[in-house]
Amino acid sequence: MHIKNHWLEEAKRVPSPNFNERPQGMEPELVVIHCISLPPGQYGSHHIEQFFQNGLCADEHPYFEEIQGMEVSSHLLIRRDGEIVQFVPFDKRAWHAGQSCYGERHNCNDFSIGIELEGTDDSPFEALQYERLKQVIETLVSHYPALNLQALTGHSDIAPGRKTDPGPHFDWQKLYQALGLS
Repeated sequence: MHIKNHWLEEAKRVPSPNFNERPQGMEPELVVIHCISLPPGQYGSHHIEQFFQNGLCADEHPYFEEIQGMEVSSHLLIRRDGEIVQFVPFDKRAWHAGQSCYGERHNCNDFSIGIELEGTDDSPFEALQYERLKQVIETLVSHYPALNLQALTGHSDIAPGRKTDPGPHFDWQKLYQALGLS
C-alpha cells in the first residue's frame, strides 16, 4: 500500500466535511481502532459513508433519528469484504475519538488516526479485515515517523465508560501476531 498526499492510494475516497487542522506541529502518533455498522448489526450499505458526510436520512431507520445531526468522521473504514474507504487525509484531524485520553494526553483526535472496522462490538470480525488492518498499520508506520507498532489502542481504552468498541470480539492477539509483535 502507498500513501500520497496523505491519502491511501488503494482506498476509495469519500471526503467528509467533518475534520479540521491538527494543532501546529502535531503529527499522527497513535492508531485508534473503532467499529461501526449502520443500522447496528447490518453490513454492506452506504449508510456509514452517508453518516460521515452528514447525509444520513433519519427516515430510513429508527436508529438514524438518534444520531441525526452528529458530525463525526474517521480517517478510514475497513469493510467486511476488505474494501478500504478513506474519509479524511491523515494529516488532518478526523472527529472520531471525542472526549478521550491516552496515557496523560487528552484530545486523542489531535494526534491519532482513526480506523473503523465494519462490525459490532459483540460479534467477530472477518479475517480479511485483520489482513487489511495489518497492511494499513504497516503502511502508516512506514510513512509517519512518530507512529510505531506499539501505538495501537481501542476506542474503549481511550474513552472508558463512554465507548465499548471495538469490543471483546476484536482479537488483539491476532493483530499483534500479524504485525510481529508477539
